[in-house]
Amino acid sequence: MKVLFIGGTGNISTPCSRWAIEKGMDLYHLNRGLTGVEIPKVKTIIGDINKPETLSELSKHTWDAVVNWIVFTPEEMQRDIELFKGKTKQYIFISSASCYQTPLSYPIITESTPVCNTIWEYSNNKIKCEELLMKAYREQDFPFTIVRPSFTYDTIIPIAIGGVKEYTTADRILKGQEIIIHGDGTSVWVTTHADDFAVGLVGLLGLTQAIGHTFHITSDEVLTWNSIYKILADSLGCELNAVHITSDFICNLEPSFTGDLLGDKTESVIFDNTKIKTFVPEFKATIPFAKGIKRTLEWFQESEDRMFVNQETNKKIDHILKSYKART
Repeated sequence: MKVLFIGGTGNISTPCSRWAIEKGMDLYHLNRGLTGVEIPKVKTIIGDINKPETLSELSKHTWDAVVNWIVFTPEEMQRDIELFKGKTKQYIFISSASCYQTPLSYPIITESTPVCNTIWEYSNNKIKCEELLMKAYREQDFPFTIVRPSFTYDTIIPIAIGGVKEYTTADRILKGQEIIIHGDGTSVWVTTHADDFAVGLVGLLGLTQAIGHTFHITSDEVLTWNSIYKILADSLGCELNAVHITSDFICNLEPSFTGDLLGDKTESVIFDNTKIKTFVPEFKATIPFAKGIKRTLEWFQESEDRMFVNQETNKKIDHILKSYKART
C-alpha cells in the first residue's frame, strides 16, 4: 500500500510512521526536511504543502491513502480537497476530540456526540474543516476519513497549565516549586500514548469501510487531573506542590489559557472507543499513563536541549499564583 504522510515526524505522527513501516506499507513523507528525524525505509519528498511551487514531485504520484497531520484551517482543507481529488483512494484528516460539544450534555462521548465548540478557535476551525470534507464527499465523492485524537503524547508532557512541548512544569516540580491544577482537580481526562494511537490510525489506512466515517482513538484509562499531576511528580521522584485555582480565575488573568482550559480541559471526558475497536480489531490501548510518562520524561532527559524551561511560561504561572494568594 502506497501511503503519504504530510508531516510525519511530529509527536503523534512519528510513532504512526514507524508502525506503518512495521506493517509493510510503502510510506512517503512530504515535508521540508528540517526536523532531522529519520525513520528507516520512509521515502521523503521535499516540499512545502503551503507553497504550490515546491510540489512538482508530489504531482507525479497517486496514493492509496493520504494523511495530512498539519491542516488547521478551512482554507488549508479546501486546498487539500482540490489537490488530492482523483489522486488518492482515501484522505484522512487529523481533527480533534476538542470539537465535541462543549459543554457536554451527556458525559460519555461517542462519534455521534454533537460537534460544537465556540470557545476555542482551534476547535471551531477543525469543525469547519470537517464540514468541508463532508460536503466534498456528498457532492464530489471525495473519500475522506476523519480521526479525532484527544490528548495524545510521546514527546510532549500532558499538562493543562503551561507548555506541553516544554520541560517547564517538570522543572518546577523537580525544584519543589508550586504548580497549578485547574479547579479542584477532580474532573477526569484521558491521556493516550502515541504508540497506542498509531495502531488505530494505521489500521484505518486503506480500509474501504472507513470512507465517510469519523473515529476517535483514545485510551480507555480515565484519570483525574490530580492523579495525572501526581503520577508526573512520582515519575520525577518528587513530591507534588500543587495549588488549585478555578479555570475562570486563571483565564481572566491569562487569556492565552482560555482555549486550552475553558474550551477543552475543564470538561470531564470519557470516550467510548467501540467504533475504532470494531473497524480495527487490533487496536487496544495498552500503555498506562504511569508507564508512558516515564518514557516521555526519559526522552526529554536524553538531551539538555530538549529540557527547555520557558521563562515566559514561568512568569504566567507565578503571576497567577501571586494574584490568587493576594486575593485569598
